[in-house]
Amino acid sequence: MPLVSVVMPVYNSAATLGAAVRSVLTQTHADVELLVTDDQSSDSSMDLLMEFAAQDERVLPKTAPERGGAGRARNLAIERARGDYIAFLDSDDLWLPEKTEKQLAFAAEGDAPLTFTSYFKMDADYAGESTDWVPNGRVIRARGHVDYRAMLRRDYIGALTAMYDRNALGTRLMPEMRKRQDYALWLSIMRDGADAHGLAEPLAVYRAGQTGSLSSNKLSLVKYNWSLYREHEDLSVPQATRALAGAVWQSLRNSRI
Repeated sequence: MPLVSVVMPVYNSAATLGAAVRSVLTQTHADVELLVTDDQSSDSSMDLLMEFAAQDERVLPKTAPERGGAGRARNLAIERARGDYIAFLDSDDLWLPEKTEKQLAFAAEGDAPLTFTSYFKMDADYAGESTDWVPNGRVIRARGHVDYRAMLRRDYIGALTAMYDRNALGTRLMPEMRKRQDYALWLSIMRDGADAHGLAEPLAVYRAGQTGSLSSNKLSLVKYNWSLYREHEDLSVPQATRALAGAVWQSLRNSRI
């Protein structure tokens, strides 16, 4: 049975953290370890994590030595991972109970070292558990196959659904960037020749705003996308402009779901 290392960055997430952790611990594929990096939270997040760790040895929290942002927190967790697969979940999102089991089977059947799935969107005030989730019509559909060129035009992978095969790809860390580190990681894996394969079934739930709302946080990512295309991927200005147009279009489209 493959061990799945689940990477979770935490910062002042006490309000949503419990449901996120429980969504990992209630997976039908129980061979998981939850590697949590608390990025110097000032709320009760770490206390809550220590309670989980005392009850379940699969929960492995650690405090970052200094504030470093989500990307650095994820890397600190990845460096501690023992699993065959590395998967990602933020502290305000949820996995549905069969997510790990079904995604592992999908990866094995397709000999796919980098996989992702469709996912639901929920409103920011959702207070239920993953086991209570009632499917709604707000679904971000996974594309069946994505190569590097397609990924440059648009980030097709929801980070809460991504999983990579560590035995096939090695331990891959996120580039040290302020934002869009997850997108940069998928691009670096795919640039090295591993295409991404998407599972059509929605298996996770992303905490978002109301339908039709494009948050200022999403809009602020424009400059980080531009920096990613120009500095990390070394695209020309015309290439980066086309890629940025695709990213903006995707944000507008997803905001309507």
